[in-house]
Amino acid sequence: MRDSVRSAVRALIRRIVLATPPGRDRATDALRAFAILGVVLGHWLVTALIADSGTLHVASPLRTMPQLAPISWLFQTLAVFFLVGGQVAARSHASARVRGTAYRHWLHARLARLFRPVAAVLAVWTVATGAMLASGVGFETVHTLVKLVLSPLWFLLVFAALTAATPLVARLHPLWPLAVVLLVDVLRFGCGAPGWLGWLNLPAGWLVPYCLGATWSRGGLRGRTAGWALLLTGAAATAGLILFAGYPASMVGVPGAAISNLNPPTLAAATFGLAQCGAALLLRDPLNRVLRRPAVWAAVAVLNLSAMTVFLWHQTSMMAVTATGLYIAGPLPGLHTAPDGPAWILARLLWLPVFAGALLVCWAAFRTYEQHRPRRRGTDAPRGPHTPGAPGPRGPQPPAPVIREGRPARPAVAPRA
Repeated sequence: MRDSVRSAVRALIRRIVLATPPGRDRATDALRAFAILGVVLGHWLVTALIADSGTLHVASPLRTMPQLAPISWLFQTLAVFFLVGGQVAARSHASARVRGTAYRHWLHARLARLFRPVAAVLAVWTVATGAMLASGVGFETVHTLVKLVLSPLWFLLVFAALTAATPLVARLHPLWPLAVVLLVDVLRFGCGAPGWLGWLNLPAGWLVPYCLGATWSRGGLRGRTAGWALLLTGAAATAGLILFAGYPASMVGVPGAAISNLNPPTLAAATFGLAQCGAALLLRDPLNRVLRRPAVWAAVAVLNLSAMTVFLWHQTSMMAVTATGLYIAGPLPGLHTAPDGPAWILARLLWLPVFAGALLVCWAAFRTYEQHRPRRRGTDAPRGPHTPGAPGPRGPQPPAPVIREGRPARPAVAPRA
């Protein structure tokens, strides 16, 4: 049994390696995988569901232990995702224009990859919500759980809007949206403007790394100078804003805090994103060297196949473990208890493999919604002489895993659950 599994893994790795174009920038895929895993681990570490008098409510160790704020610097990786997303979308749109693909077909192909998995999440949780309310689960508990599931979707809505605007913003200099974020924060925090004005920073703040990605796609940001400039300038600006301008040190929202750097994004979040983008650019060459190892590259490719599935179901996985543990054993340390000290941190770390196991179950059940890609005419991946199965110089070629636009395509790369 063990030998057969080992052989299957080796065969999968070999197929992925053979399907990868020789000149591919594999670091792009690794950065996307890093960004997704950062969000997942960040949520699992700083989100606590507390069982109190028969209800569940959310608490954060960042509120009771503010010295843990540096954890948020490691796991708040959304700027890297928008950097890679801008790079891939701008490059894809430029290629579609060369091929004569209509904008609506290009956009449909890209958004379908995002929102097909979302439909599965919404369907499951619509049924689950009705079942919980019908069985007598308290409204406060249901509200807490549903909010945890739906709250990450804001990120996809913003990403979809920026993707749709790619033809307009692909050549926009990142300093323009950064200037908007600066102006909005000055008005909010310095001139007493109403708080709703801050929501202008929701598109503007994430447009900064997205535009950097578009610049990257055009051949800009080459060399290490650009990476170091972004890293050092962004880090210095962020430190100054935290130390002297009153911005919170945490780069994620903390329940009960007066100001959140993320909801909506602040100038500190934008400058921190610049530093992250600089670090990502500096890591490109080292990542490409590491990813020459077949097993490492195969792991990155497989994760990119299911990036949205992992993102959308990681909160459900954590809640499933929490609910099951509460039902079977009652309140458990690190799972249902208040995050009030080092003991909770240690206990939570021990729960991470259990969360990962539950996420693996969700992945096996729902990954097909992301990997299923119906053939459509006029999309940004038209069938041609180099498409698997199409006639080539030596006649029909057998299907093989193909990797395009920063993510592996569906065929045989995906491991069978």
